[in-house]
Amino acid sequence: MFSAWGFPCGRLRLVGRAAARRSALLCQRAAASPSPPWLPLLGGAHRRLLALGGLSPSAAAAPGRGVAGAAPCGSGEAGGGFRPSRVAVVVKTTRYEFEQQRYRYAGLSEEDLKQLLALKGSNYAGLLERHRIHTKNVEHVVDSLRNERIEVRLVKRREYNEETVRWADAVISAGGDGTMLLAASKVFDKFKPVIGINTDPERSEGHLCLPVRYTHSFPEALQKLYRGEFRWQWRQRIRLYLEGTGINTTPVDLHEQQLSQEQHSRAHINERFQDQRSDISGPHLLPVRALNEVFIGESLSSRENFKSCKPSFKFSLHRASYYEISVDDGPWEKQKSSGLNVCTGTGSKAWSYNINKVAHQAIEEILKMAKKHGSLNMPLNMELVHKVTNDYNESLLYSPEEPKMFFSVREPIVNRVFSSSRQRGFSSKVCVRSRCWDACMVVDGGTSFEFNDGAIASILIDTEDSLCTVLLEE
Repeated sequence: MFSAWGFPCGRLRLVGRAAARRSALLCQRAAASPSPPWLPLLGGAHRRLLALGGLSPSAAAAPGRGVAGAAPCGSGEAGGGFRPSRVAVVVKTTRYEFEQQRYRYAGLSEEDLKQLLALKGSNYAGLLERHRIHTKNVEHVVDSLRNERIEVRLVKRREYNEETVRWADAVISAGGDGTMLLAASKVFDKFKPVIGINTDPERSEGHLCLPVRYTHSFPEALQKLYRGEFRWQWRQRIRLYLEGTGINTTPVDLHEQQLSQEQHSRAHINERFQDQRSDISGPHLLPVRALNEVFIGESLSSRENFKSCKPSFKFSLHRASYYEISVDDGPWEKQKSSGLNVCTGTGSKAWSYNINKVAHQAIEEILKMAKKHGSLNMPLNMELVHKVTNDYNESLLYSPEEPKMFFSVREPIVNRVFSSSRQRGFSSKVCVRSRCWDACMVVDGGTSFEFNDGAIASILIDTEDSLCTVLLEE
């Protein structure tokens, strides 16, 4: 392992001698000018990153410039750029590749696979075409890097590990948002950039990736990086502590397993026995950071099966998630719900947004009721409905750089035993004590931890866990 403050400055260089001379001149000017009061607080690695952007720490104190939230480095002024020597490109597994891998042990031919997919209602030709588009765009990115004499290591999910991250000066994800989450999951160095490229813009939203135009013109993106025509963005991430009785700190990779409900539970049981630890106190810092969200609930919306009098007939009951929750060190509250979601500013545009957003129809009906009771003294029209709806939904979003979380209780059960005084809201810390039987804590939809009765999770944000990303203009 290496320090989160360690920055491989030796592997990164300013663009050209002219940029180096400009950076040196900046440092000389900064040395001659008074230092800002916060300058002594910056670590050495922080100063080095500013230098890589062509800024001395003093120059970063100027309005509109700086680190997180800074204006573009350079932009025709005195700034330099960012040019890595080694780049790891993390490539997604396409649906076509997944289906091939899934049935490779059965010895299926390509024609067999085509017929099997047809039986499942999948379009073989369509999957193959999307695969070819993705592959072509990945080749474009890799060729662009190598043309700039940058050493490239191309890795798939199974090959992506901590050693690859240590080797690289920067990590590029070639896929969609899911691939970006995967690429970020193993980067713990605050100053190692992770850059997303959307390799199939027609089928992938790519919120976490560079603008779509750079998918087909990646050399232009590289030139902007070299010239400093970009902004560093530090996306905040969630860290997790687990303590209590009977906990298991070993993660399960859900993408790798592609598990069913039964397999998912069995995987956690197997991991527990392999680990040979039944009682761990804690608190233990888990080896993951959440870029989007953390979800706590019964495993994969699990159901409990009961046999009726007829042996061949089964019926299912949904099992609610039972837990106790404390927000910002407040009092503990017993809750039953469909689960708890805690997100970052990055994740506020993802699952959390879809959990909490309201439809125009709901707002229209509420406003009609308010008008009926004489509480609304204005004309009710669709313009007002849309404005109120949009204002509310936009209030659910916030900057990825803000060091705060947003929690959401999904479908809370409220009665004389269970309550939900706050169904959603911003917080700096959330603690959850499990009373579940077959629950998991899932990080960014890809990594799962067992979270059953007796386990306690502390969920919070530490700015030292932030992820260094790049913002390029359209």
